[in-house]
Amino acid sequence: MTHPIPVFTETLLHPEPWMQWASCADVDPDAFFPEKGGSTKDAKSICAGCAVQAECLEYALQHDERFGIWGGLSERERRRLKGKAA
Repeated sequence: MTHPIPVFTETLLHPEPWMQWASCADVDPDAFFPEKGGSTKDAKSICAGCAVQAECLEYALQHDERFGIWGGLSERERRRLKGKAA
């Protein structure tokens, strides 16, 4: 699967301190970037037990991440969340 380069480039060049504690750090990234219509269940279950889930979600919202599961939410769920906050 092809991943959006900006996401990985930014996080690899300038990782946030909390990223070292993320439960997903040692997991295949494909789980967090499912094909359209694919299941997000595995990724969300990893996020549910993550100590830095809130930081991850905040990062995704601040950086307008448009792909993948971040902080336990899909891009669509993050858009809804941002819409409610506006």
